[in-house]
Amino acid sequence: MADTDIVTWGEYMHEYDRRVKGDKPVVAICYDFDKTLSPDDMQAQGYIQSIDYDVNQFWQRADILAQENKMDSNLAYMYMMVDGARGKVLFNKDTLMKYGEKVKLFPGVEGWFERIRQYGKEKGVIVEHYIISSGLQEMIEGTSVAKAGAFEKIYACSFLFNDRGEAVWPAQMVNYTNKTQFLFRISKGVLDVNDPGVNDYFTPDKIRVPFRNMVYIGDSDTDIPCMKLVNGYGGYSIGVYDSEKQDKTKVYRMMRENRIRYFAPADYSEGTEIDTLVKDIIDRTVANEKLESKYYHDDLEAIADSK
Repeated sequence: MADTDIVTWGEYMHEYDRRVKGDKPVVAICYDFDKTLSPDDMQAQGYIQSIDYDVNQFWQRADILAQENKMDSNLAYMYMMVDGARGKVLFNKDTLMKYGEKVKLFPGVEGWFERIRQYGKEKGVIVEHYIISSGLQEMIEGTSVAKAGAFEKIYACSFLFNDRGEAVWPAQMVNYTNKTQFLFRISKGVLDVNDPGVNDYFTPDKIRVPFRNMVYIGDSDTDIPCMKLVNGYGGYSIGVYDSEKQDKTKVYRMMRENRIRYFAPADYSEGTEIDTLVKDIIDRTVANEKLESKYYHDDLEAIADSK
């Protein structure tokens, strides 16, 4: 590369979505999507069937593809979606969003996000909702809740589309280990996936969302790294299970292994277990932030006066 082609970050005129700490505390509630907000994998609610696959067969073949090629399992399923569409489905963003419209949601999800936001507002807390999922961003964007503006940010697998709107390559891939980077982005207010500012040092008083103010809601092993990280820094991890199937095997195991602090049925209606639990967490945040604000700043002033 010639010297004239070298571009520094300062010269690269890109505005990133960065948010700074304000006067009010922020509670960030982060969700997996499949089997956390929806009873099944989003791809299995119409798309897989449209490309003439049995759902179990599709996932089995994706697993084999990943193993035989030493490939990430999420990249494997994305390839299978593109490859299977040839001659059957126009594979573009509009198609994926239309299949997203068909995704079924757990009870109460439709009204949950705004209700919890309003509860926080009444308590003097800003509540923000984030998706961190190995599912597809384009399908999540097609859901009724995303269209209604439920989420501050959707972090999920996504495709690169050409000038004809066709998916030609993966743009983002989110797996169970790299999910954790998005918690740090949310914590620091450095929200764009390509913003290198996530690696910058922030003093504690500049952190927009301390981990103690984070809630992570998930359902399975793929959520464990995020759950462990949130737990380790004083936040709240919640395991959910399908209230119709009543299979608590996963949440019981995650409790035994200290992966989650709480579990509840995936019914987000008003007055349910998870509704009450999250509101209690918001209440506790109000008390915690009052203590942190008063005594932390008093200590800083005392230290400054002693110099």
